[in-house]
Amino acid sequence: MELRVSPGIYNTVLCIGMVYLGAGGFPSVVALGASIICNKMPGLAPRQRDLCQNRPDAMIVIGEGAQMGLDECQHQFRTSRWNCTALGERTVFGPELKIGSRETAFAYSIIAAGVAHAVTEACSQGNLSDCSCDRAKHGYYEQERGWKWGGCSADVEHGIVFSRRFLDAREVKRHARRLMNLHNNEVGRKTLRESMRMECKCHGVSGSCTIKTCWVTLPAFREVGYALKNKYGRAVQVEPVRAGRGHQPTFLKVRRTSHLKPLPTDLVYTERSPNYCEESVATGSAGTRGRRCERGDAGKQGGCEILCCGRGYNTFQYTRTWQCNCKFHWCCQVTCSRCSERTHAYTCN
Repeated sequence: MELRVSPGIYNTVLCIGMVYLGAGGFPSVVALGASIICNKMPGLAPRQRDLCQNRPDAMIVIGEGAQMGLDECQHQFRTSRWNCTALGERTVFGPELKIGSRETAFAYSIIAAGVAHAVTEACSQGNLSDCSCDRAKHGYYEQERGWKWGGCSADVEHGIVFSRRFLDAREVKRHARRLMNLHNNEVGRKTLRESMRMECKCHGVSGSCTIKTCWVTLPAFREVGYALKNKYGRAVQVEPVRAGRGHQPTFLKVRRTSHLKPLPTDLVYTERSPNYCEESVATGSAGTRGRRCERGDAGKQGGCEILCCGRGYNTFQYTRTWQCNCKFHWCCQVTCSRCSERTHAYTCN
């Protein structure tokens, strides 16, 4: 079972995009279509609904960014008991994880980074109406370093602001989980910013580098996924500090310390993780029954011993086929044989 953007929500986002793209010179049609669709989208906070109606062109990008984050989450946890699967209340990006675990921390951070990445990329490609390349850098000459800004630098700050504007609008209730979600959203965006890289190109006679032009590019999103997975392993347990009228939580501090706040780059969680062995609506666990595992990998992630939680596993055989012995014939054809083998697979009881 996979954690996916709710199909109905994702199709609605795609529908908004088609209304926007197909409306041509009829802005009233765009406004009417977006208004009707956005008002029917479940799970949107009021400010998110306003943004949906005002910026229908951005909604499809937001949906793609959220899906990219969830896909990366599934890749990073593909061999773990928790493989980015969740049960529970549906939100704009699928089922919500009910407990404030370190897995929840990762999920929020990777989605926030995914939305920021997708919006930044859409700006660079000219697919959004209010942004493009980062013009602040264009043409500026770094005299001491001997190069100048050029090309199309990715405007990651615009993507981060847009991600913050949309995703953080959901966190309106005053409780510890809200503070946790906001913190982890920001960690995801910071990680994207820190993963940006500079590319340069030399210009000059006979391959010399008389002038060097440089620009900033987005990283492959897999790099962001690995960076956040490392932070997941070092996540910090926190608790709220309550103050003011009504004793509402005002900030988070590291658990069992006086008032030491977590670092802005730390993923934080408020509740210990369950073992995720059995299905549980309360914890958002889908369990591991039926999951594929690797026999012989004792003590390792993905091994049947850990993944099946001591329940044992089933063995079955199947035939694996693939193209092999491919040869190129002049000109211009490739012929291949079809190879096959009988192999074993294992699933948890």
